Amino acid sequence: MTILVVLAVFVGAVAVLWWVAEDEARTPQYLDVAAELTGALLPEADAPLAEQRKALEALHRKLRFDLALYQKNGDMIAMAGRPPPRFDPGRARTGWRRGPGGPNFTLHLPDGRWLVARQVRERPNPIFWVTAFLALVALAVAVGAYPIVRGLSRRLERLKDGVERFGSDLGARVRVEGRDEVAALAASFNRSAQRIEELVAAHRLLLANCSHELRTPLARIAVAASLLGDGADPKTRQSLKQDIDELDQLIEQILLASRLEALPILEQLEPVDLLALVAEEAARYDLGATGTPVTVSGDRLLLRRLIRNLIENARRHGGDGPISLSVERAGERAVLEVSDRGPGVPEAERQRIFEPFYRPAGSRESGRGSGLGLALVLDIARRHGGNAVCLAADGGGSRFRVDLPAT
Repeated sequence: MTILVVLAVFVGAVAVLWWVAEDEARTPQYLDVAAELTGALLPEADAPLAEQRKALEALHRKLRFDLALYQKNGDMIAMAGRPPPRFDPGRARTGWRRGPGGPNFTLHLPDGRWLVARQVRERPNPIFWVTAFLALVALAVAVGAYPIVRGLSRRLERLKDGVERFGSDLGARVRVEGRDEVAALAASFNRSAQRIEELVAAHRLLLANCSHELRTPLARIAVAASLLGDGADPKTRQSLKQDIDELDQLIEQILLASRLEALPILEQLEPVDLLALVAEEAARYDLGATGTPVTVSGDRLLLRRLIRNLIENARRHGGDGPISLSVERAGERAVLEVSDRGPGVPEAERQRIFEPFYRPAGSRESGRGSGLGLALVLDIARRHGGNAVCLAADGGGSRFRVDLPAT
């Protein structure tokens, strides 16, 4: 379209310039010479009208022009051919005019008479042929450029699609076509994508290996803590056990996060009674669950982790207040809500708490939580076609709401 617009503007500009230049070029001294010659061919101004009319008829037949001869005051002396355009001696001047019957020109004869001439069969204006030629050139350029431009745009579209696929699949690559700049760009993208995939794979492998390697000394520490004698400080023993449990849970969540990053889709899908699963997890913490049985399709282990993380988060930040769990059906969605009576989450941080390793100010000061639990909740919910949000609970506290597609 840009090429066509540029060509159209070029053709229009050339036509306008030609038209202006042609109008300016039609009034030079050659019209004065034509007036002298015509005056010599016509009878004198005082000759009889019949003689002047006869001479005008002869010129009409030879030149194939409609002619009209006027006196100085504008009175018509003779006419040959079609009636000429209206003549006004007060505004007349030597030169070309564009009229309704076609272009005509006016000559001021040496003896003061006026001759108005109009071509009987007008020749095509050269500007028409020039414009037509330029239009054909523009059309030829457009037709010739279209397959090239379209092929280039299609390659760019395929490159764009490959870049978009790379956002969800690190193994996506684009096809290198040709040897031009677009091909070089595609090859450069493939090299960068390969490097990024290798770096991410190395990062995942390092994270998984570190997590596994941490499990071994952690197990030894746990065994050593259990073998402590009765003389050990109970408070120290309890604190050590709590730290070991928290570290074990952190490693488990890191391993799960790594596994989820490596899996584009869920490994297992099965019907799961969400209320039964919530009640089962709540019983581990001496809690109860209310609501309506709703079946969802998903990975049972991941859904269990989602529920457990929500309960752990409520226990960690909810203080000594009660924790309520409920499951309801809202249209085609299953809605899980976990509420606590803690200090709540400021509205400005309700989205950020789902970011990995982000913890509100109070959590950072107390050192509670790793910042991965809610990030895993949101990731698991989205992998099941749902979402997770944090809302303010009625009467104070926080209310975490997870909605999933119901079967």
